[in-house]
Amino acid sequence: MHIEQIELLSPAGSFDCIIAAIKAGANSIYFGVEQLNMRSCSSNGFIISDIKKIKKICKENKVKAYLTLNSIIYGHDIQLLRKILDEAKKTKIDAVIAADFAVINLCKELEIPLHISTQANISNIESVRFFAQYAETIVLARELTLKQIAQISNAIIKEQITGPSGYLIKIEVFIHGSLCMAISGKCYLSLHSHQSSANRGACIQNCRRKYIVKDLATNEELKIDNEYIMSPKDLSTINILPEIINSGVSILKIEGRSKGSDYVYKTTKCYKEAIISIKENKYNRYAIRKWTKQLSTVYNRGFWNGYYLGQKLGEWTSVAGSIAEEKKILLGRGEKYYPKIKIAEFKIESGTIKKGDTIIISGKHIGFKKIKLEKLYVNGTESATANPGDKITFPLKDKIVANDKIYKIIKETHV
Repeated sequence: MHIEQIELLSPAGSFDCIIAAIKAGANSIYFGVEQLNMRSCSSNGFIISDIKKIKKICKENKVKAYLTLNSIIYGHDIQLLRKILDEAKKTKIDAVIAADFAVINLCKELEIPLHISTQANISNIESVRFFAQYAETIVLARELTLKQIAQISNAIIKEQITGPSGYLIKIEVFIHGSLCMAISGKCYLSLHSHQSSANRGACIQNCRRKYIVKDLATNEELKIDNEYIMSPKDLSTINILPEIINSGVSILKIEGRSKGSDYVYKTTKCYKEAIISIKENKYNRYAIRKWTKQLSTVYNRGFWNGYYLGQKLGEWTSVAGSIAEEKKILLGRGEKYYPKIKIAEFKIESGTIKKGDTIIISGKHIGFKKIKLEKLYVNGTESATANPGDKITFPLKDKIVANDKIYKIIKETHV
């Protein structure tokens, strides 16, 4: 795969994230609709009428839009599924990502381009041959090594395995984000314990909790190094990106449709810069160090390279939740923007803000913006500090709209 043809695919769980991904340099975004996707309960969620809006935004910015319908489909879902796919066909969505054969079959019937989700657990060339009759792109199982991925990529070229369009099958892999303890994310723990199926987008993430291992026969607790025995660290491949590209993949995918616009912007920007640096022969350990530092400021559970380099066992987080080096605190919401003088106005609802603070603004038009407050006006007067109930204004080149969110960034330390 030539470096110019590499596609960077970013997650989008909200309009804020779509704009953030586009601003950061994504070539494509993927999003879910209604309850038929694997992040239906953990992201803000889109509805059917949003599909047209999303496609319009992406088309205007020359970015592809992929609709994720990767959950298990039951009989009572078929009517909703058809409505979603009819709208996807009408709006010319670039592709649907799916693993359930109901979605696969209907996409073929409606002639909608299809990508086979990682939930299908495709890990060999025979499976690629089978799904090639339905799909243009295959998202491989997340447990494969780079050697195995290269073997599949080379076989596609050697055997000229093509999708319905007649073009060679493209291979897509994950390069960053959360990992599940289960094979390709097909976990039943949440369903077993709480009747809340991860395969229906309703995972309660009980794998991320502390657990004690006990011998029931003797009632003796077994000593283990880490109580988070089912919670993997997050995938990060910024330090092995050339090897991943050289394995023959076409699409590099960032996980995170439940994450905020800061995460989407920062991860997309780092990997975009890395791809460009590889192209320009400027990829080096100093740049890797810089990107790793930036990636550590947004949501993460610690990083490892996954199974790409042949590692047999996973690496596990040692704390609950994120260990990001920065934390965002919601302060308030946007009220007005004065375009002639480029001034933004927000109302502080909680917390305090002062001149010199670093802030993030997130919204469906601005996407993501991070700045340092060099000037601060409180209730019309230049001031050093603002409190709940105050209206603040400050210079901002980007337009905001009512209800855009403003956050303060503080440094975090984790032992």
